[in-house]
Amino acid sequence: MSDKQFKFEADTGKILNIVINSLYSQREIFLRELISNASDAINKRKFETLKSGESDDTFDGAIGIAVDKKARTVTISDNGIGLTSDEMVATLGTIASSGTKAFIESANNNEDGDIGDQLIGKFGVGFYSAFMVADEITVVSHKHGTDEAHTWTSDGQTGFTIAIAKRETTGTDVILKLRKDAKEFLEQERISYLVKKYSDHIAQPICWLKKGNDPEKLNSSIALWTRAPKDISAEEYKNFYHDVASSYDSPFATLHNRTEGTVEFTNLLFVPSSAPFDLFEPERKPKLQLYVNRVFITDSCEDLVPKWMRFVRGVIDTPDVDLNVSREMLQQNPVVTKIRKALTKRLLGELKKALEKRREDYQSVWAALGKVIKEGLYEDQDNKEKILDISLFKSTKKNELITLQEYVDQFAEGQDVIYYLSTENAELALNSPHLESFEAKGIDVLLLSDPIDDFWLTNMPNFKGKSFQSITRGEIDLSKIGESTTDEGNAEPVLNDSLVAKVKHALESQVADVRSSAHMEKSLARLVADQNGMDPQMERMMRMHNPDFKGGPKVLELNAKHPLIKTLNERLEGGEFDGSDKFAKLIFDSALVSDGEAISDPREFTERIADVMQQALGKTG
Repeated sequence: MSDKQFKFEADTGKILNIVINSLYSQREIFLRELISNASDAINKRKFETLKSGESDDTFDGAIGIAVDKKARTVTISDNGIGLTSDEMVATLGTIASSGTKAFIESANNNEDGDIGDQLIGKFGVGFYSAFMVADEITVVSHKHGTDEAHTWTSDGQTGFTIAIAKRETTGTDVILKLRKDAKEFLEQERISYLVKKYSDHIAQPICWLKKGNDPEKLNSSIALWTRAPKDISAEEYKNFYHDVASSYDSPFATLHNRTEGTVEFTNLLFVPSSAPFDLFEPERKPKLQLYVNRVFITDSCEDLVPKWMRFVRGVIDTPDVDLNVSREMLQQNPVVTKIRKALTKRLLGELKKALEKRREDYQSVWAALGKVIKEGLYEDQDNKEKILDISLFKSTKKNELITLQEYVDQFAEGQDVIYYLSTENAELALNSPHLESFEAKGIDVLLLSDPIDDFWLTNMPNFKGKSFQSITRGEIDLSKIGESTTDEGNAEPVLNDSLVAKVKHALESQVADVRSSAHMEKSLARLVADQNGMDPQMERMMRMHNPDFKGGPKVLELNAKHPLIKTLNERLEGGEFDGSDKFAKLIFDSALVSDGEAISDPREFTERIADVMQQALGKTG
């Protein structure tokens, strides 16, 4: 057979230039594409062998990689089905003509089985990614069942040449003459890293070939998720989790499922027992690894799971998800949505089961991951009720975390709403003046200290018909709830109108109103917002984003039972007291401090304290 020269069509040359220079974002992708082609070729040969009934028990698929630094070449070899000269023209000489796709269609039309589960190629452009690193590509191939081999050579610009070649065994060699700026791909360390990254789970062994040395296997060839769960030990799952998550803790839960039907995919997911180091990165990106038929595609897919599930680690392998031509990103389609829904449902089910059967372990994991899970209460409209069911909260009466259902089940007599205190620090909040009347009447209060709490509460008006009520907003009537702690024969102390007027005058625009409070037992005063106002925690977050944010003035409630307030009442009634302005401002400052707020003018505050102390000492001295 004489050599034949072929020319690219003008438009074809332009398309090839786009493929080479614009389609892929990283040129290292070429190795993934060529290894995937080699894997497909091996699977095609196995399929043809089974189909024809040949007894070829000696055939074991293998892929080899060899370099010649002096010649500046990289060779990717396989013992797959090979190509005839006509197939070289049809596939290598025609951009976007996928031999794998045609093979799948032919096999399926002949009802020869679902070969698509094993084959990777689809678009027919991956081969050309090699021109990103090569000035010239030579393909030497011996077709299975034929007596001769052929070579295909091209510089990726002017066309290609096909000629008779020598290759005794069935299979294909793809020889890349590397560009001068691509010498990094001559190094074994670089090749080994890329094989591990993209093709570690390819079924066939991928070996580094070097003259005088035994082949060195570069990939594991084991995709753990393709095995049946019953055949996988806990230690194997743990080791795989350590590898895929780059973590050293033990997984709290393992979700290994294969889904078939309209959408086919396998998931092997892990819930960590401790918070991943990158859990609170601003981007909030999930880190699941996406594979298509065991070939790594990306670990930056943001659509496969909601952001609140970003602590989950593991792999998803599917032949059904639509990628763009370069196989570097997902296309928006219903398949991705279905996978997302299925994974979210499975995770919520697993967490619910753990809450019910492994309460102590679940509480530990919630302490690590709960802040992120609760983001779903605000963002995930479809699943917010289910997320709320598995959420745990601190409360004033329990030394352990409780669910909302457990809180409701322990309502005090006459209680019909869920009371909560939004706070920056749950431990310090236990001494808050806002809690005193609730503690006195045996009413439990939830302590919400996560920044997301104030946001999801605006999105969740009630829990199973029970509304939420902040104890730092609005007027709350506890008279009909729990047991009364006030002797029926003793009337509650009443504030002197003169005292109220003087405090109002002294504080002017700093407060919206001054009134007596029925919700304090020991504290001097507290600040409350109106029903539509903000809790102190929300105001703090607003100031973090806008330092000039002031918030609305609050109502100053005074404890008429407090000895100081009683004394001020008595002094004002007797006309003996003229320092009420300083006392009013100190009372206001004390209420700010009890809410964890900073004093607006520390110097003025210290001067007032000094003046009041000096006045007191002067009168007693």
